[in-house]
Amino acid sequence: MRTPWIVGLLTAVLLLGACGDPSDGPESAPPTPDVPRVATTHQRAPSSPDASPDVSAAVVAPRVLYLGDSLAVEAQRVLGQELRRELRATYTSAPYPGTTPCDYLEGTGKKSLVPDRDKAAALVRALHPDVVVLQFWGNAWVYTWCMDGISHAASPRKYFSRYRADLRRLTGQIAAAGGERRPRIVWVAQGPDPITPDRVRRVNELYAGQAAASGDVVADAGATVAPSGARYTWAQYLPCTSYEHEHPDYCTQAERDRTALHLDKDYLHFCLAPTTSRPRPCPVRSPGILRMAREVTRVIGRTPAG
Repeated sequence: MRTPWIVGLLTAVLLLGACGDPSDGPESAPPTPDVPRVATTHQRAPSSPDASPDVSAAVVAPRVLYLGDSLAVEAQRVLGQELRRELRATYTSAPYPGTTPCDYLEGTGKKSLVPDRDKAAALVRALHPDVVVLQFWGNAWVYTWCMDGISHAASPRKYFSRYRADLRRLTGQIAAAGGERRPRIVWVAQGPDPITPDRVRRVNELYAGQAAASGDVVADAGATVAPSGARYTWAQYLPCTSYEHEHPDYCTQAERDRTALHLDKDYLHFCLAPTTSRPRPCPVRSPGILRMAREVTRVIGRTPAG
C-alpha cells in the first residue's frame, strides 16, 4: 500500500507529465468559435439527476469560453459537444495543463504557463462571451511559477490566502474586460482528492465565496464523481447512473452495475486513456468527464447572462 507522500509525489509526476512543454498547449492554434451564434429556446420539464441537462427557462444560445488546467484539457471536447447539443452554444476552449488561476491573469508575463493572447481578459475582449467557465483542481505544486513558490504542502495558510486573492483578481479582470457586457463566471467545483481531501474542500469553498461575492455561480460537477452522501470521499468506481445504463459504453462494468472514473495509476484525471507528454482532449469515452460536463451544461442552461 502506498504511503501518502509517495502517492502525493506520484500525483506531482502525473501533473508534470501531462503538462509537457508549455509550448505544446493550445497556443499553437489560437481558439476560434466552433459554430455560428444562433438564437434558440429550450423548454424542459424538471429533471432527475440522471436526466438531460435541465434548461427550465428560455435561454438564448450562449457564447461560452472554457479555461482551466489539465482537467479542462481532457474535458474540452466533451463539454463542447454537450453545450452545442443542449444549448446550441458558441464554444471556445483554451485550457492549459498544470495551470492555476494566476496563470490566466494579465500582467504575469513569463511567470505564466498561459501566453498573453490567451489570458482570460484578452479572450473576453476578443470573443465577448456570455459565460466564462473556469475549472482548476487548485494546483498545489511549486511548478506553477506564478504562485511564487507558495505550495499547499509547505504553507497551507499562504496557499489559501494567495489563491483567494487570485480568484478576486481574475474575476475583476474578466469583469473589466467585459465592460457593459460582463460575462457570468461559472466556477467548477472539483471532485474528491484521496490525498488532501480538506484542500479540495477549501478550494471549492473559495470558489463558492468568490461566486457569491461577485454575483457568479458554481457548478458542483465534483459531486457527480463522488459517492452519494459522501461528497469528499474519493472513489475509483461508482454505481452506473440511469443515463449510463441507457448508454452501455459508459457503464463500463455493467455486470457489477458500476462504472470507472479513474485509471488505476491516476487518481486525479478522469480520462480513461493514459496521460501523454503532449496534452490532448480525452480520446476515449470516459464517464467521469461526461458526468461533469453534463452538470456544467445544466448550470449554464439555467444561468442568465451577466
